[in-house]
Amino acid sequence: MKNKRLSELLSDINVLKLTGPADCTISSLAYDSREVEKGTMFFALKGIHTDGHKYIEKAIASGAAAIVHSDDPDTYHKDITYVKVEDCRRAMSPLSSAFYDHPSRKLKVVGITGTDGKSSTVSMIHQLLELCGRKAGFYSTVNYKTGDSVAKAAIRQSSPEAPTLHRLLREMVENGKEFAVIESTSHGLSYRTSRLADVDFNGAVFTNVTHEHLEFHGSLEQYRSDKANLFRMAKDFAVINRDDENYRVFEEASPAPVKLFYSTVSEEADYYAADARPDSKGTNFTLYKAGKAFPLRLNIPGLINIENTMAALAAVEQISGIDFATILKAVPELKSVKGRMAHIEGSQPFDVYVDYAHTPGAYEKVFPLFRKAARNKLITLFGSGGERDTEKRPIQGRIADSFSDIIIVTDEDPRLEDSMTIIREIRSGIKNKTEGKDLFLIPDRREAIRKALELAGKGDMVITLGKGHEGSIEYADGHHPWDEISVVEELLKEMGYR
Repeated sequence: MKNKRLSELLSDINVLKLTGPADCTISSLAYDSREVEKGTMFFALKGIHTDGHKYIEKAIASGAAAIVHSDDPDTYHKDITYVKVEDCRRAMSPLSSAFYDHPSRKLKVVGITGTDGKSSTVSMIHQLLELCGRKAGFYSTVNYKTGDSVAKAAIRQSSPEAPTLHRLLREMVENGKEFAVIESTSHGLSYRTSRLADVDFNGAVFTNVTHEHLEFHGSLEQYRSDKANLFRMAKDFAVINRDDENYRVFEEASPAPVKLFYSTVSEEADYYAADARPDSKGTNFTLYKAGKAFPLRLNIPGLINIENTMAALAAVEQISGIDFATILKAVPELKSVKGRMAHIEGSQPFDVYVDYAHTPGAYEKVFPLFRKAARNKLITLFGSGGERDTEKRPIQGRIADSFSDIIIVTDEDPRLEDSMTIIREIRSGIKNKTEGKDLFLIPDRREAIRKALELAGKGDMVITLGKGHEGSIEYADGHHPWDEISVVEELLKEMGYR
């Protein structure tokens, strides 16, 4: 990326005060002082556990040319440019877009929001576009693609901070992509973070809203409103799950001229799925659109993926203009996202699945599927994230209790919270199990998985929920490497299975 003059970047923000050289040269952007180099514009962000203003001097020592700040620093260096703004994080979004030459304006961008199903829908949209011969990039919780290969998302943010996102969008432009598919979280869409505020969205997709992230948003109403920001921003079309009770919030938020609905309940929806016939490998179903019936085979298990497929079909048809019949031909070729209902193959006489489900809404969708598929006992292992929505913990426990024969509660991402405090809050929702008999509280996730596998007998099913694709468990001392599928496979091998 070529260097920019400061004057090229400031037109879209309100500068309260400019101190120092009026038009310095900016070579990069950073909000982490450890990533600052010569010519960097450093953003002094205020976070939950620290304040970027404390690292201004360190950033300058590393070569920062400009400091974006909201509080006055103790010292002003005459050769450094200081840009005072009301909110550094909000200013970071338009500055990032400008630094990377507003890349989203050069792409057709669709955003996907909802509590559950975002990553799968992102993947499906991207796959359908590429299977139809169109060049597309994407970013999701699991991975991303800006060029020819898919890379694992290194950070635990579904919506990265603005400098990262606009850099990735710029890479898509430079690599000749026509489309960008962006997982759009409530955090990223909130005005408090403004991570996605300066992305030029053509289309918006809504999957569902359930109990999640209330520790950040404060209320379900604010959670819905923050997600609906995507629909306020998307200028061309909106795709909405008609079956979700909150669908009108998103319909009313959208000024787009085209609004499309999908459903597994209402025949009046633009895309309606019926006659679902699931098996262990996927589902046969009939899609109804504009009075026509289309028999389809989806080779991804889970009825929830019928909903995700309809959302993806609607989005691809709108954003690409590809003939619908051509898009439908690609549906059987769709592949699942890693860590979503992943079946662990092996010689063990019981089934093992790894899944990312970690919200009450996701639990309500996946548990009936697992319960129906289990030939004998259903053994469930799960936890709940620390420093996140605490109200959902007993709800998770209650749902698991109603479907499972044996429950093991363990760590998910305790962060700075005490593991056993989280586990006991989950346990408070489990009323029909006895500790030591069919309920076990084991913080160490590896040992908890070992226990679940040891308890499994012929025909049983073990499901481990909450981690899925994630590459770490977050404790008070940082991120510990983790790969749930690999851990399960290692433990099965230790038990003599292959």
